[in-house]
Amino acid sequence: HGKENVDSRHGRGRGGETTRFHTVNVAQPVRFSRKCPTGWHHYEGTASCYRVYLNGENYWDAVQTCQRVNGSLATFTTDQELRFILAQEWDLEEKAFVRKDQRRFWVGYQYVITNRNHSLEGHWEVAYKGSSEVFLPPDPIFGTAMSEKENVLCAQLQCFHFPTLRHHGLHSWYAENCYEKSSFLCKRSQTCVDIKDNIVDEGYYFTPKGNDPCLSCTCHNGEPEMCVAALCERPQGCQQYRKDPKECCKFTCLDP
Repeated sequence: HGKENVDSRHGRGRGGETTRFHTVNVAQPVRFSRKCPTGWHHYEGTASCYRVYLNGENYWDAVQTCQRVNGSLATFTTDQELRFILAQEWDLEEKAFVRKDQRRFWVGYQYVITNRNHSLEGHWEVAYKGSSEVFLPPDPIFGTAMSEKENVLCAQLQCFHFPTLRHHGLHSWYAENCYEKSSFLCKRSQTCVDIKDNIVDEGYYFTPKGNDPCLSCTCHNGEPEMCVAALCERPQGCQQYRKDPKECCKFTCLDP
């Protein structure tokens, strides 16, 4: 019921006395503000989360790090997804492995060399078979640390730190020795994140991030569904109070 309807409703009790119904609390529309853990960037177009790890690792160690957080080295399905990645500020710190204005990240492609005669010939492959819709990069720039024995090189996406370059989507693709150390970009499916920033598994109850700590929802495909709200009785003997933003039905009395 709307608040004004509830407050103004009267009913007749026994003996004709008036019974007044008071509003205890009114449920508000809820906006779910987070679908990724802290430190990850959400992109609605793919319902995915992305994170750059700045600690330098070789390609194979980077693969394992992404797997430990239920993700993989990032591959891209559309130009729009790639532009989203290029436009982000990745909290880039001083401990970069390349020039300050340029950043390279391991991503989920490998370049297979098929001919080493006059010039290197080969083709890109997705490192770990996933979506068939993944697009492959254009011809790469070959890295400086290449070995003549290696027939497989690993992909680095170079993006630029300067905002004007970043927002124009300028970037380059490198094929580099897989044992070089580099920052890397992980990608994982969006997930349910509760009000205390814990990741919630599929099918479990949780209170989503937002402004209602009395909400209980079921996690389904990274979205809160079938939500039920608890309504709290106002604290007794307290005129002014503040609700705790993280705990359901917990108040702080502000009376003198």
